[in-house]
Amino acid sequence: MIKHFAIGIVTLAVILSPWVTGGKYELHIATMVAIMGMLALSMNLMLRIGQLSMAHGAFMGLGAYTTALLCMKLNMPPVLAIVIAGLMVGLIAIVLGTIFLRIKGIYFVLLTYAFGEIINLIFQEWVSLFGGNNGLYGVPKLSAFGYRLTDPGTYYLLTVVFVAATYLLIRKIFRSNIGAILDSLEQDEPLSQSLGVNPLSWRIGVFAVSAMLASVAGSLYAFKIGFLSPQAFSFSLSVDLVVMNVVGGALSPIGPLLGALIIVPLPELLRSVKDYQLLCYGVVLLVFLVFFRDGLMGLIKKTQKAAI
Repeated sequence: MIKHFAIGIVTLAVILSPWVTGGKYELHIATMVAIMGMLALSMNLMLRIGQLSMAHGAFMGLGAYTTALLCMKLNMPPVLAIVIAGLMVGLIAIVLGTIFLRIKGIYFVLLTYAFGEIINLIFQEWVSLFGGNNGLYGVPKLSAFGYRLTDPGTYYLLTVVFVAATYLLIRKIFRSNIGAILDSLEQDEPLSQSLGVNPLSWRIGVFAVSAMLASVAGSLYAFKIGFLSPQAFSFSLSVDLVVMNVVGGALSPIGPLLGALIIVPLPELLRSVKDYQLLCYGVVLLVFLVFFRDGLMGLIKKTQKAAI
């Protein structure tokens, strides 16, 4: 009880420290950590059923562009635009899932990679709608009930609420009977089929939920940045999400959040050695793949067991 209370206090202190002591720059980084943490959690859902999706950058981009265009072109209320964009992306994932999820392993990875590249190419070439490589300017600030969230601190707290809700949702799923079914899809699919489970239907459902979460993260990103560019949703984003899960530990919902907390600020910390950023990324990933395959969460759990 005391240990959980202490962990709660430390977590709350970490969350509130940018809001209490940080300037605009620190709040921006903290907000991006929260948004990317939500996105990493969405990918974690797929990893937990044994499927590596490289389409999450595309899903985030679709959510971001759809939300922005609905607000800019149709003057739609931002909250409604977020909901519609999420449902649209979820529907796309269902359609894709009926085809893609019949395939496993490297072929599924390649299919989702190809989809992501096609979507990014559309963002680049459909200049009249998406602005092409010049980007889409003038995305309005998020507003609800007549109140515009222009204060960086307030917007940061909003993203914290979203990522906390995503964490609690995924934690609840994997601690329920649904979680047991999803684990069986990765561990022993023939056994789950013998118990009357339809693996394809469950995988499609997870793919759709995962895509919708990525879409919401994209919407929050659009309102935060105010400018959208295809480069922000390229293949490298999906790779970053994989790295966040590997570094933090994909077997626990806390893992992707820890990964985002480390990976997102890393470019800023390595600004003085910009030419070697990719090398540093590679070294970090290699160290975790070789020595800490269960990520930081695995290391923490081993330390706790050793202390008992």
